[in-house]
Amino acid sequence: MNTLKYRLAQASTVQWIKGIVAVIIYILFIVWVENFWWLLLTPLFFDAFVTKFVPWNWWKNIKNKTIRSIMGWVDAIVFALVAVYFIFTFLFQNYQIPTSSLEKTLLVGDFLAVSKATYGPRVPMTPLSFPLAQHTMPIIGTKSYIERPQWEYRRLRGLRNVEFGDIVVFNFPAGDTVALRRQNEDYHALVHRYGRERVWSDRNTFGKIVYRPVDRRENYVKRCVGLPGDVFEIRDRQIYINGVQKPQFQHVQHNYFIQTDGTILSPEMLRRLGISNEDFVLFRNGRPDLTMFLGFDENKPVYNLPLTQKMRQTLENVPGIVRIVVEPTELGGEVFPLGADFGWNRDNFGPIYIPKRGDYLELTLENLPIYERIIRVYERNTLEVRNGIIYINNEPTTHYRVRMNYFWMMGDSRHNSLDSRHWGFVPEDHVVGTPMFVWLSLDRDRGWFQGKIRWNRFFRNAGR
Repeated sequence: MNTLKYRLAQASTVQWIKGIVAVIIYILFIVWVENFWWLLLTPLFFDAFVTKFVPWNWWKNIKNKTIRSIMGWVDAIVFALVAVYFIFTFLFQNYQIPTSSLEKTLLVGDFLAVSKATYGPRVPMTPLSFPLAQHTMPIIGTKSYIERPQWEYRRLRGLRNVEFGDIVVFNFPAGDTVALRRQNEDYHALVHRYGRERVWSDRNTFGKIVYRPVDRRENYVKRCVGLPGDVFEIRDRQIYINGVQKPQFQHVQHNYFIQTDGTILSPEMLRRLGISNEDFVLFRNGRPDLTMFLGFDENKPVYNLPLTQKMRQTLENVPGIVRIVVEPTELGGEVFPLGADFGWNRDNFGPIYIPKRGDYLELTLENLPIYERIIRVYERNTLEVRNGIIYINNEPTTHYRVRMNYFWMMGDSRHNSLDSRHWGFVPEDHVVGTPMFVWLSLDRDRGWFQGKIRWNRFFRNAGR
């Protein structure tokens, strides 16, 4: 006791202030995460700043200068990694826009600060992981996480819930299984297209097949266009919620075929329109398959590129433009649920009900393909159909009680987006956060001394 009194008396005012602030922050954090067992570690925080019974800086007494210097770096690196781990887990993280699915709202090359506190951060489901890598270590290419232990999904209190129109970062729901040589493609779509046997046996084409936990799956960013409990529908490229048409978002764009009278559009004009080099395809001698399909001249140049309504109106007044036709629905490929024939496509989809927590879904053989993945994969039940009867966890049933909320996500570049129309619902345990602002933006079409840094996008609001 005398030793304790002595150490308390010897502590400086600065030490006391640091110790009290650290303990208050730690207690507030514990209240937030609602795990009060961590209060047992509170004396350690106080000791680190004030009493110092634990020799936290023991390495500073080492006589060998080289070893002391090395330990100083090790101490700094460990502290930085721990700090980054907690910041990335509970507050925010960086995310780079890799594809054009949200253009022109967010651009390829935008770096986003993503808030995890807005919707409430998830308690780590795969806690033993390297803080700066999503699933693969850079350079060495190994997994950046240890699969065990796996913790159950739990989300801390956030500032608000996901709202219609929010831009949301989430783990790719269909990314539970990945073909390592085709990581940019949906594994389940690959199996549907090529067959499971080939995908698993043809290592040269598809690579090794691996499983990834929920929080280690690839991060995607899309716009929320359907909330739990909504009936979602697309009619002629327009979104309807519960039968009511929603206003078009400002930067929504679709792909168009554009034929000129022989004119080749200049790179400067395309850049002024905001079309990057990878956004368009030019068929200089026409595209014969469009001749009868769209009424194009098979010998005149044809462009295929994405346009907003404003961009389309601009092009209609450009000399040399002969026809502008929206890309036909038939070119959109199959949609969710794969293998089921609902007659839906990317431009005319649904109606489809988006489940919410507590729903008592009526199940039929007709709607089972829509909700099968929710039951079997996201909520981890066994599901079988025997003699026309649905069995969940070996019990015959006609209903299912939903345990999570689900969302419908789509890109603003509607014809260039791999989104819910292709792989279905986004479970709430996959939601990461929402972008706050753009902190860096790099134009992939320009060099460093030719305007590569898009200064006008710095600190632009990215959440809507």
